[in-house]
Amino acid sequence: MGDSQASAARAASLRELGILVSLGAVQFTSILDFILIMPLEPQLERKLGVTPEQFGLIVSSYTIAAGITGFVASSLVDRFSRKTAFLALYIGFLVGTLFCGVANTYPQLLAARIVTGMFGGVLGGLAMAIVGDVFPDERRGRATGFLMSAFSMASIFGVPFGLFLGNLYDWHAPFLMLAALGLPILFLSMWCLPTLKGHLNKSDVNQWAKMKETYTHPNHIRAFLLIISMMLGTFMVVPFIAPYLVSNAGIAEKDLPWVYFGGGLCSFFSSFLIGKWADKYGKLKVYRIVAPFSALMMIILTTLPKLGLLVAVAAVSMMMVSNSGRMIAAMAMINGSVENRLRGGFMSAYSSIQHISSGVGAYIAGLIVTKSSSGEMQHYGWVGLAGVTSTLLSLWLAGRLRPAQQAPKPVAEPMEDLLENVAAAEAF
Repeated sequence: MGDSQASAARAASLRELGILVSLGAVQFTSILDFILIMPLEPQLERKLGVTPEQFGLIVSSYTIAAGITGFVASSLVDRFSRKTAFLALYIGFLVGTLFCGVANTYPQLLAARIVTGMFGGVLGGLAMAIVGDVFPDERRGRATGFLMSAFSMASIFGVPFGLFLGNLYDWHAPFLMLAALGLPILFLSMWCLPTLKGHLNKSDVNQWAKMKETYTHPNHIRAFLLIISMMLGTFMVVPFIAPYLVSNAGIAEKDLPWVYFGGGLCSFFSSFLIGKWADKYGKLKVYRIVAPFSALMMIILTTLPKLGLLVAVAAVSMMMVSNSGRMIAAMAMINGSVENRLRGGFMSAYSSIQHISSGVGAYIAGLIVTKSSSGEMQHYGWVGLAGVTSTLLSLWLAGRLRPAQQAPKPVAEPMEDLLENVAAAEAF
């Protein structure tokens, strides 16, 4: 009996590790796809004749498409198993990325970015729904931290590697490489991800009522408001960090990859630590510690004088650590605020609101920031104060979020999963 229990425990551990690795790999590719386009702007300008306004539309089209698709997906994803929905979205994302790699005109590239955003923008929310279904509350923070580390890894390798491939070949190469990288990740996800049908309720045929509940449940509204306040604060500041460092803080443009490499590296290691703290000391407590630090770093970064590259790397690193840290704690809380049966639709809606809020934040900052005749950025400090206000508001909203009242899980599904896990461990 003891050997059987130990075998089952090992199988469960392997199963959870496989789930996290496959989800993290998908997150890495989807985030990397989003940030790869940004350092390639000079090549797109030379080879496709893209103007700055057109390039802005190329970047924002991904976010807008992701936001719109998220609202549509929120009424659909809970009709399917988590695995089916996730794999279908990832296949669509890889097709869009491949289209980016073979596009030869501006309209073709714009259409490819829209397709990629339609699928890739929903993947993050569904990945968090799978984490919520698989991991109990006491281990959800660490699992969320693992997924959030994908953003750090994309920051570490995305900008430098994208520039390297783009300069070595041309701007098509990074997207072709990413599409090729996605194929083994797709097969890994097919093998590792469980079906997860527990949220399906065959007697629940009124999908419109379910969708209405997703958007009107008081706890869901509080979660949506929390993510809006967080994204507004973050994306008022983040998109303009690089131009401010170059124009005001005296950082050479060729040194920007080191800034993001250092920030990504620090946030990669801190993600695991903060996720562990969130499980040990409580998600809300950790959020209330990290979020004010994030607000402080917004003030420092938006007023940073010419103090050299090392200071800039340190400031951006602390900003990325605090931003990813508060997202880990917040996402663990948000995930636990939703019932299993509604989590897929909710997380799709969450993903949509997250993307739209990010775009709105960047747009508002663009209205505030101006350039002087000497080329220096003006009023960025005002943007920092607006970001701080939004971040501090999120502290109050986080305190109002409540855990969901979960219905008891069916006995059959865990037993079936346990048997599958034992068989998988023995085969392994």
